[in-house]
Amino acid sequence: MIRGGVEETPSNPGPGGSSRERPLRILLIAYEFPPSPSPQSLRWAYLTDRLAALGHEVHVLAPDIGGSMEGLPDPGRAIQVHRTFPGPVRGALGWLARRRPAPVVFGSSAGVPTSSETPGDGVRDTLEIPAAVEPPRLNWKGRLLERFQRGVSWLLFPDLRAEWHRPARKALHRLLDDLRPDVVVTSHEPCTTLQLGLQAERRGFRWVVDMGDPVLAAYTPWRWRHRAHALEATVMRRADHVLVTTAQAAALLRERHGAGADVSVVTQGFDERMPPAQDVSRRPDSMLELLYAGSFYSFRDPRALVDAVLAVPGVRLNVASGNVPEWLAGVARERPAQVRLLGRVPHRRLLVLQRQIDVLVNLANPDPSQVPGKFYEYLGAGRPVLHLLAGSGLDATGELLGALARGWSCAGDRSTIEHELHRLAEAHREGALASGLQLGMEAVESWSWTQSASAVAGTLQSVVDPV
Repeated sequence: MIRGGVEETPSNPGPGGSSRERPLRILLIAYEFPPSPSPQSLRWAYLTDRLAALGHEVHVLAPDIGGSMEGLPDPGRAIQVHRTFPGPVRGALGWLARRRPAPVVFGSSAGVPTSSETPGDGVRDTLEIPAAVEPPRLNWKGRLLERFQRGVSWLLFPDLRAEWHRPARKALHRLLDDLRPDVVVTSHEPCTTLQLGLQAERRGFRWVVDMGDPVLAAYTPWRWRHRAHALEATVMRRADHVLVTTAQAAALLRERHGAGADVSVVTQGFDERMPPAQDVSRRPDSMLELLYAGSFYSFRDPRALVDAVLAVPGVRLNVASGNVPEWLAGVARERPAQVRLLGRVPHRRLLVLQRQIDVLVNLANPDPSQVPGKFYEYLGAGRPVLHLLAGSGLDATGELLGALARGWSCAGDRSTIEHELHRLAEAHREGALASGLQLGMEAVESWSWTQSASAVAGTLQSVVDPV
């Protein structure tokens, strides 16, 4: 492999040693790992499962943050997870959570059937969607605790999760001594994991970074921007390989830091082991059910979509999110027949729901070259996707959607969305919603988690045993 213009030879394969003739021993350092429900946690829950299925020995160093595993991918016995103290604040929060478990937002009786309960003829007489959920509100104790966490986060780089560094560093050196892994992988965010990865690299272990977003990102606080840039530069100089989720992130890192670690793209993916989508196009009821699953940010405002839905009869928007704005909660209370909030739906149940819905809604990222991670999950659902553009031109997501013939793109203003919803509602009533679309799995299998894990395994092998 070429790094910074210097060719490495296989004469020094690292302390763990390896050979292409045998599986790898992998140590993953990940703050975000189940029971965390974050996208990066889900990413490595799936990747470690698939890497183990390929025959590799996988160990994970992660904090013991507590929480429920309900609806999350189970790492299983093949993955050896080494839990450590997360730090005083998160440790105290985990202790409180275990004393008083939080209620389940989306109950088991909410009406989403398992694959064994779905009709065998591929046609549903009814579409079973969970009941509406009122967004949770913090009491005075919760608000006080939230302010305290924000205060501690302001002091630590990059945020509260930095308090894991000291206990994790102690555990890391013990694991390096005991396991002698062939390669250490760090999952960013937070960048605390990168600081730990540097510890392993200094001891001579091969080191691969799953960067995701750059360390210096648009949302990095100004007080940490210089430090974030310096750490990112060090990672690019010292890592054996860097993985990112978008070509745009790869180009940005090369532009900032020039020659350094090789960079390759492994996008987010979907679980190809889920049962196939159901044909809901011939339901006798005429309601067109939309589903938006994900978070809302300042650049991902659903107001135009909601206004358009309210103006089109026979259309209902279902929102599976734990952070809806207050105005949207008010609309759902006033117009429940057209806007329904489902709360934070556990991941595995959400995958089932996605396969039953009429249309999945995707809101564009502000950067037209980026494809939202949730979009790849939508590809695996096998249902039509309505992509709402952030600008006037077609973005990378819209281009991919059109090339795969898995849905439609339209401008994100109210009048255009309203016109599109009228068209889709009419096609739905005629049983022709999916007409002209290609919703099979063959065209999208390259984005499955199994394919992604194979790509990651190839990268790890090339790092451990360079040619």
